[in-house]
Amino acid sequence: MMHPDRRYSFWRIFWVVLAVNVILSLLAVLVIFISPIVNRMGGMDSIFSIRNLLSQLAGIAFASGFYYYTINEYYNLMVLKKPVSGFLKTSGIAFLFLAAYFMLSHFFLSDKKLGISVDENNFDAGITTGLLVFGYAFSSCFYFGVALLVSYLTTLRDEKKQRKILEEQKLQLEIEKSQANFNFLKAQINPHFLHNTLNFLYAKSLPYSAELSEGILTLSDIMRYALSEGIAKDGKAPLKDEIEHVRNVIKINQLRFSNKLHVDFTVEGVVNGATIIPFVLITLVENAFKHGDLKSTEDPITIRLKINENAMYFYCSNKKKSGPKELSTGIGLDNIQKRLDLAYRKNYRLHIADDEVYYVTELTIFEL
Repeated sequence: MMHPDRRYSFWRIFWVVLAVNVILSLLAVLVIFISPIVNRMGGMDSIFSIRNLLSQLAGIAFASGFYYYTINEYYNLMVLKKPVSGFLKTSGIAFLFLAAYFMLSHFFLSDKKLGISVDENNFDAGITTGLLVFGYAFSSCFYFGVALLVSYLTTLRDEKKQRKILEEQKLQLEIEKSQANFNFLKAQINPHFLHNTLNFLYAKSLPYSAELSEGILTLSDIMRYALSEGIAKDGKAPLKDEIEHVRNVIKINQLRFSNKLHVDFTVEGVVNGATIIPFVLITLVENAFKHGDLKSTEDPITIRLKINENAMYFYCSNKKKSGPKELSTGIGLDNIQKRLDLAYRKNYRLHIADDEVYYVTELTIFEL
């Protein structure tokens, strides 16, 4: 719902009031010219007299201010669904200003007598107190009636517009949800197909090469872990599965390089029962394999994982390889940072040390 403040600006109301007064004045002139019983000259003199023009200008100014206050206040009260006492208070204040305006206009801007012109004869009739009270009461009802009607219709229109916006947003969310489900299902098809294909190739390769079949089985386990992420409780997976995934990635890389890689991976502490958001540790390890000197005997890739009660410390260090560097978008690390923020908020620390020779990442999760 639109914030209730000033629904209509003063100048917008002013121009509407001015336009209505001009139209009514033109209608009055038209009545004078087409009426057979009204003295045209007398009627025109009455309309364009100085007193009448001043009265019209004062009326336009007052009506603009009156409607600016009442329409906006009534609108706010309706939007906020305030009790009747709020309407009475606003109406009371507006009535005081309306009464003051009627008194000032009666004593300074209006004729004390009612002039009637029929044919060539002019009559002056005194305005009685009863007629004056009736006229002002009718005018008051008109002023307040217009203000309430405009406020009510505006509230209905804005609520209808807001409902339409909410319905469109709801529909858009449903569309996005359906699209997300579709993309998820589509993304699941290829990994499942590849996982099943790898199992088939593993069975076929067993009689020919133990090393080949082991590589296929390891790759199949990696795919199985990737597929199981979607059913992890609260978006987390068992830490032991994440560790096993790291071991499989190390194994598959060792097979690629004929077991010539120097990797030192150790785990300390009790792992059972601990959980972690998946693919965080593996992304840091893969980053080391991608940019590290994998065959350095003096500076092997060092991976340390320590679990102490419900806290975890992870350390990964590698010497940078010489020669041309692989391009990196940094998307992996940015994604990790965002996921850690969402899952652990301020309950973790990720530190990256990057110099000319070494690249080190340290991740501490204070409460898994």
